[in-house]
Amino acid sequence: MASAWIINLVVLTAVLEADLGQRRITWFRLARPVVLAGVIIAIYIEAVASSGDALVLELGLAAVGVVLGLVAGAIFRVFRDGEGFSRSQAGAGYAALWVLVMGARLGVAYAAKDSHSFQTWLFTHHITSAALTDALIFMAAGLLLARTGSLLLRSARLPGGSGVARRNVPASLSVGR
Repeated sequence: MASAWIINLVVLTAVLEADLGQRRITWFRLARPVVLAGVIIAIYIEAVASSGDALVLELGLAAVGVVLGLVAGAIFRVFRDGEGFSRSQAGAGYAALWVLVMGARLGVAYAAKDSHSFQTWLFTHHITSAALTDALIFMAAGLLLARTGSLLLRSARLPGGSGVARRNVPASLSVGR
């Protein structure tokens, strides 16, 4: 249960710190969630299911995470500022979505520990606690990656610039300029 709290608090804190308000879209900002997802998977992944209902749950929650990540990415306002830098703006609606999702994930973790009916359902469907943990991790990773991909694509499509990489690197650091 401690791992569920740790993962949710780390993800929630990192995302809200990076995204709330008006923020410049940089390669570091886009790479940080990808690295975070990789670290979470490397530390907490237990045993990926290879068949049955456990695999369906893992794939299903990963898909839910991707959909929620796309919703989160759509909540952003993405624009170019007066200097030509890509920026995003996220507010209370974005924060509320992340808090609700993380709260729901914690609710599932608690139910797995304390709800007899949920435990019975897991047992009946041959879903181990490791498979449930992995499914919740895949959901978080899908959410992070889809949010990041959405932000990258939307910023790359902005008129008046050549995308994140060139517009956010100062000319003094740019190679070939």
